Amino acid sequence: MHSPQTHQGNSSSADLQVDKARQQRRLELAHELQSLVPEKAILSRPHELTPYESDGLTAIKQTPLLVVLPETVAQVQAVMRWADRQEVPVVARGAGTGLSGGASPHPDGILLGLAKFNRILELNPGGGYAVVQPGVRNLAISEAARPHGLYYAPDPSSQIACSIGGNVAENSGGVHCLKYGLTVHNILSLTVVTASGELLEIGGESPEQNGLDLLALFTGSEGMLGITVEIKVKLLPVPPLARLVMATFSSVEDAGAAVGEVIADGIIPAGMELMDNPAIRASEAFAQCGYPVDAEALILCELDGLEEEVESQIARVEEVFKKCRAETQHVAASDEERLLLWKGRKSAFPAVGRLSPDYYCIDGTIPRKALPQVLASMDKMSKQYELPIANVFHAGDGNLHPLILFDANKPGELERTEELGSKILQLCVEVGGTITGEHGVGLEKINEMCVQFNSATIEQFHALKAAFDPKGILNPGKAIPTLQRCAEFGAMHVKGGKLPFPELERF
Repeated sequence: MHSPQTHQGNSSSADLQVDKARQQRRLELAHELQSLVPEKAILSRPHELTPYESDGLTAIKQTPLLVVLPETVAQVQAVMRWADRQEVPVVARGAGTGLSGGASPHPDGILLGLAKFNRILELNPGGGYAVVQPGVRNLAISEAARPHGLYYAPDPSSQIACSIGGNVAENSGGVHCLKYGLTVHNILSLTVVTASGELLEIGGESPEQNGLDLLALFTGSEGMLGITVEIKVKLLPVPPLARLVMATFSSVEDAGAAVGEVIADGIIPAGMELMDNPAIRASEAFAQCGYPVDAEALILCELDGLEEEVESQIARVEEVFKKCRAETQHVAASDEERLLLWKGRKSAFPAVGRLSPDYYCIDGTIPRKALPQVLASMDKMSKQYELPIANVFHAGDGNLHPLILFDANKPGELERTEELGSKILQLCVEVGGTITGEHGVGLEKINEMCVQFNSATIEQFHALKAAFDPKGILNPGKAIPTLQRCAEFGAMHVKGGKLPFPELERF
């Protein structure tokens, strides 16, 4: 979400006293940390802290007390041991491209930036894996592996910038997650620094691991259970052939129904994306990729594998689209055209930014069979709230990314937008889906967690958090709501309204 700059008037005497106290606390913490990391790794001046005020959800801004940029695992451990003793909140941050406020800093804590952990430590083509640090860009892994005929499958639209550590924190996906899975399906092991500074090795190369599946637990935990400092990722062979079908439809509902029919026919595309007319027009103007701008809806369906298999599936997909009233169909004539058509889809988010001063990107997931119903309901909501919506999403696995267009400079419009976004997420839950597919909960969707989960489940989430982080210093206040918050949100019946782990409510 994009939002306008806020302007402050004359500060009161009380505000000045608070600022003075914060500055004193900042100097104290910086002095203590100087013995643990190089002085240049500590950022404390206002202009140094400003770039870290938010992640991609820029409507939520907060200045951390300090930013610490360690360069070694030993330094991360030292900082966490210190933070554990001092009970100072720590928020880990990668590239800062997240869209849920998951890397939003804590006002009384430090932001631990992992940008300097940017090396590929090992590339093992024979073993089909790479060992990378968390600051390595997603796309850089595939670029390094491609000379060996390999690549890393999860491909978020921000893959040119987003880091693999952030992908692990949010369990990111991408346009090819339908066939190849999310981050959790494409990593073999993690090296994690705990809240108390211990080093854990989680997972391994064997497909069967003894004990509890901590690898799945940590993937998508949003930095609340530990700090990931090393990741072993799977590398897959580049498919011999990839072909792309572009089909247009007279309505978004028809396109949504066609998505389900393709899967029902037994075909699992490498990727299947849906865009509505506003997204089509914006992407075409931005990327000039050959999209038909008069189409109400467009599906990009990619098939990959052996040539005979791909050609057979192309014919089947075209037949399904025809039965679902596709207006036009086009198969990319070359690999260059295929990549250009994907460029339009991957450019959709920045492209839509041209349509409105601001937009709010929603991330929810629904069963494929509910696509027509949910798309029709969102259209009604859009008209009710008088806020346009541009739809672009991973249709194959039901991961919606509606973009609500608004102008934050108009009084009340941001609040109305947030309310509409919440209604869309609640709709996802109503039809059997979830409030997030890959962007995480962070601060953005914490109220909607109360809609999706009952009080007993949320209590267990807090128990799990307390088991790994008993003092509650890692990314506090994110992802898991307190039961009191849920009671205030009015979304669940809360037993007594008290959290069984009150120490986690301190921050």
